[in-house]
Amino acid sequence: MARITPKPGLRISAQMFSRRDLLRWIYLGRLTLVTGILAGALYVWNVAATQDTRVAVIIFLVAMGVTTASFWYTHVVGAEPGETFLYAQVILDIALVTGIVHVTNGPDSSFAPLYILVISAGALLLPLPGGVLIGGLASMVYFADLAWGYETVFTRDVGLQIGLFAVVALITGLVGDRLRRAGMALGVVESELRQLKLDTVDILATLATGILTVDGEGCLAYANPAAESLLGIASPEWIGRPVLEEIERCAPGLGEILRRGIGERRPVERFSTIRRRDGQDVRLGVSTTVLDRGEGDPPSVTAILQDITDVELIEALNRRAERLEAVAALSASLAHEIKNPLASIRSAVEQLARATLDHDDREILKRLVLKESDRLSRLLSEFLDYSGLRISRRERVHVGRLVADSVALVRQHPDAEGVEVTFEGADVEAWIEGDADLLHRAVFNLTLNAVQYSRPAGSVAVVVGVFSYRPNPRGKSLVHPIGIIVRDSGPGVDPDAVERIFDPFFTTRDGGSGLGLAVVHRAVEAHEGAVFVDRAPGGGAEFVIHLPPAGAATEVAYHG
Repeated sequence: MARITPKPGLRISAQMFSRRDLLRWIYLGRLTLVTGILAGALYVWNVAATQDTRVAVIIFLVAMGVTTASFWYTHVVGAEPGETFLYAQVILDIALVTGIVHVTNGPDSSFAPLYILVISAGALLLPLPGGVLIGGLASMVYFADLAWGYETVFTRDVGLQIGLFAVVALITGLVGDRLRRAGMALGVVESELRQLKLDTVDILATLATGILTVDGEGCLAYANPAAESLLGIASPEWIGRPVLEEIERCAPGLGEILRRGIGERRPVERFSTIRRRDGQDVRLGVSTTVLDRGEGDPPSVTAILQDITDVELIEALNRRAERLEAVAALSASLAHEIKNPLASIRSAVEQLARATLDHDDREILKRLVLKESDRLSRLLSEFLDYSGLRISRRERVHVGRLVADSVALVRQHPDAEGVEVTFEGADVEAWIEGDADLLHRAVFNLTLNAVQYSRPAGSVAVVVGVFSYRPNPRGKSLVHPIGIIVRDSGPGVDPDAVERIFDPFFTTRDGGSGLGLAVVHRAVEAHEGAVFVDRAPGGGAEFVIHLPPAGAATEVAYHG
């Protein structure tokens, strides 16, 4: 992900907000303190004018003038306070506190702890060395005032106070330094997030794909211009208002999908709906994501909308072209399969018409005509069965028992002599909705095909189970499909033949019609499943059928 360079102005504003806020509190505290001192001094002045009272008045006037000018400079004009300005503010406060301590009995003054506040403010406003310097300056000024004004020597109490000032200066300096670093980092993050938000809004606004988000209460949280156009809603009118009913009215089914996403916390992988716009039907493809907001809070749901009208039209045309190509290929294959028997029959009939043909040759030709006629009849019957293959009725089918019956029938087939056929999974709780006879025929054909390639003394293993992974045949999304695996010990499938293994009339076995695996493929597809072929472990071929379990949604596919 590309790094976003923050704008310098944004970083400075993040730092200056913290300093100005602190300066505002310093101004307020300073004025409150000197006002209180002045009020006390005036009360004493009314009793007896003293020099200390005049000092208090001077302190008040200086503090008022400097504070007013400073506030005008930093908060009215909005100038950037530099380090010189900050040093001046802190030194002024040291001088003010020293004056207050001086006029309030020096060593016995109750205002000496104010030095700690001044040192803390200096540590927060200035870099670490500056904060330590302010702590040292406050200690020296305090001791100098005591020694000059009150002739106090360096006693243990004074030493403890100066030591406390030094410790406070160091600790608050370290804390202030960390706070400044954190503030700088937050300023950078803030500017990056602001820039990222601007970039994201710009990107979403230019997308042709609609993006719509509703919160856990079903209120509209966001809709980009594409979503507004696709659904025909104006987001400014609906932001913060319940919108699911309006969405359901505009795009039937979409409102319910969003409501289910909030209630069940499950995203929809694929859904389509039709919206009437400008007198035409527009098909919308929809997928949703669910974003949890915390334990106990309903999630928000984001829908991604696309106009798939043209895409579906193109897909329909492509499917039609594919069907026509398949019909042409199938017709060519059928014509080729019929041509050979007809050629043999014609040749035999021409020879039978000769009067000079002896009796033995005539009998051979008669048997040839009958054999090729039977072959042609069998071929046409199998082709008619294949072309008419479809689901006649749907019912709940226990896959394990159905496959067990098919395997038992294969074991009785003459081609299974000498081949060991095993089965696992008769008791697996795997149910599908489909045509039991059609599936029985598909499994029988697949297992018999495996037996025929495993002769004369091979083995075939059939397994039924529920797969934990999810295949994705075109146009389907199977969640935890039911699997039927057929492994044989035959020669395996030539990699060059894998692409054609399920084509009608394609066979690699002498005497095969090439319709057995084609019937399997068509029967599985009729049940919205898929069949694959690969090399079995240890050699041979492995055929795998995936079928959707009973109750699985195909129009709306949920993440499992």
